[in-house]
Amino acid sequence: MTSGFFEGIEKVRYEGVDSRNPLAFRHYDPDEVVLGKRMEDHLRFAVAWWHSFAWEGGDPFGGPTLVRPWHPQDDMGRARMKADVAFEMFEILGQPYFCWHDADIRPEQGNFAENLRTLEEITDYIGEKMQASGTKLLWGTANMFSHRRWMGGASTNPDPDVFAFAAATVKSCMDATHKLGGENYVLWGGREGYETLLNTDLGLELDHMGRFLNMVVDYKHKIGFKGTILVEPKPQEPSKHQYDYDAATCIGFLRKYGLEDEVKLNLEQGHAILAGHSFEHEIAVAAAEGMLGSIDMNRNDYQSGWDTDQFPNNVPEVALAYYYILKAGGFSTGGTNFDAKIRRQSIDPEDLVAAHVGGMDVCARGLKAAAAMIEDGGLDAALTDRYSGWGSPEAQSMLASSLDEIAARVLAEGINPEPRSGRQERLENYVNRFV
Repeated sequence: MTSGFFEGIEKVRYEGVDSRNPLAFRHYDPDEVVLGKRMEDHLRFAVAWWHSFAWEGGDPFGGPTLVRPWHPQDDMGRARMKADVAFEMFEILGQPYFCWHDADIRPEQGNFAENLRTLEEITDYIGEKMQASGTKLLWGTANMFSHRRWMGGASTNPDPDVFAFAAATVKSCMDATHKLGGENYVLWGGREGYETLLNTDLGLELDHMGRFLNMVVDYKHKIGFKGTILVEPKPQEPSKHQYDYDAATCIGFLRKYGLEDEVKLNLEQGHAILAGHSFEHEIAVAAAEGMLGSIDMNRNDYQSGWDTDQFPNNVPEVALAYYYILKAGGFSTGGTNFDAKIRRQSIDPEDLVAAHVGGMDVCARGLKAAAAMIEDGGLDAALTDRYSGWGSPEAQSMLASSLDEIAARVLAEGINPEPRSGRQERLENYVNRFV
């Protein structure tokens, strides 16, 4: 029994680069072996329940454009219909994973007891569909930014009752994620920040946020959840300034509150751009600190100053992202979640499928380009050459020396170095050979 929403759309299959079928994979072959591992196992694709099924197509200047049979999302009948449609699309795409916020999968009831009841009911229903289909949960999370109760933050709210409501909400979502076999649990602090410092005790809010996250970690161990706790950086929007600004800020926060061995990062392309970084920068920073967990794959419109959450279409950008992911050892519990939405004018069911097909193909091309660069070894060789001087005994001993000892050596040996080329253009040309 199907919903009929995707009527006439067949299961998407790999047809190769010469295919003209708009609903076929040209590059994503889940069984293709890349660096000794199946492509599906490298990429670990997931569908974002919120953008694909909950979003109604509104923007600040206009109302919904995506009129779906399960909208408005105000009762459990529509919640179950939405789940039916979601798993039909997972089957069409061959998606191994999905992700959700609690507010995506159950209607908002206005109080915690009813929110808990409906969350338990819908996750029981989703669990049955997961068992029948084999589709798994990459991660769950709590939406603590949309409802008006969160307007001053969740764990950072000046009202202790809101902190309590947030704690209860996260507990319920962690329980639901654990019940469904989720492989991670994510916290994104959409309102964990401030609009103005005039009414904000920044130090107090950071302490409360750190204590809250420690509670989350403690509860993870209490219930025996084996997945990874992730936090997701974003610099702004909806808050003017968010405390989880970027990867480096989050890493500093985690170290301050003793969480560096317990929590990793869920990094998003669009959020990296908003922070003034590239996606590969954020990935490399997290990897260098051993805190790379998972990614949200999307892109921003470079002509707009906000988070447009578009499906990826830039192979060179994606290739560099996967290059640094592969160099870090690839995903363990993490994966590639399409935190992306179709455009307001893309109103047909086929558009939703086509968007994921294109995104999966772009990621596949990027992964294969990244793997080819690793196998070729050109970038590794360039790095080894550039830093080769640090392999000498003199250079290594200098790191254990004092400033005055180094200064004396510079004077004694007449050290006066000449600059060496960084060869950036040649390396950029090298990358372009693969993408």
